[in-house]
Amino acid sequence: MSDVKRRTLLVTGMAEGLGAEIATTFAQQGYDVLGLSRTGRGSEQIGAEVARSGGSYTHLACDLTRASDVQRALAPIAGRIDVLIHNAQVLMIRPFGEISPEAFEEVWRVACFGAMLSAQAVLPHMAARRSGTVIFSGATAGLRGGSNFSAFASAKFALRGLAQALAREFSPTGVHVAHVVIDGLIDAPKTDQRFGPAKAGGMDSKAIAQAYFQLAAQPPSAWTQEMDLRPFTEKF
Repeated sequence: MSDVKRRTLLVTGMAEGLGAEIATTFAQQGYDVLGLSRTGRGSEQIGAEVARSGGSYTHLACDLTRASDVQRALAPIAGRIDVLIHNAQVLMIRPFGEISPEAFEEVWRVACFGAMLSAQAVLPHMAARRSGTVIFSGATAGLRGGSNFSAFASAKFALRGLAQALAREFSPTGVHVAHVVIDGLIDAPKTDQRFGPAKAGGMDSKAIAQAYFQLAAQPPSAWTQEMDLRPFTEKF
């Protein structure tokens, strides 16, 4: 039996699809996984897949938009997190005049404020031991705002700015902070439901998860701060 210490991955916005693929990919490489989301929907299946990949899975029920919730969930375990992947978001596609102030704020709170709260919980521990990786899942909307994407784009722009600022602040302490621009639709049931089968497909969640692991495994002498991923069919 191996006495090699397993590392710990925390994924916010854990769900089926990309989150689950990230969990199993990292588990195969020696990580135990903590999944954080408001509900435990799908957690049993994700846990089973992580176990088959050689790791353990623990679900943390938490509202990322509430500082007290995040503090309660992460304070006991923040010191043992080696990699944080902030994958939580609310994809809102709606005309600007139809967005309520509450809905607009919710999109920002999940994508950006939640990233700030979770990163603030783990970064001091990573900096103290001079190792760790924080990855923020971005989107095309973080580079350019499109029609009907005012809430989502503004939140993703803010997330990108947060990632850049934290990379510059924490890189000297040995912590790798990266931002991933996902430029395309991820092949998943939710994508089919929202955009239809004809428009779905193109980005394999397993391939994206592998790219995330490669980021986390990069040596400090050659860190990537921003990576853009897109299918070969995507125009850019």
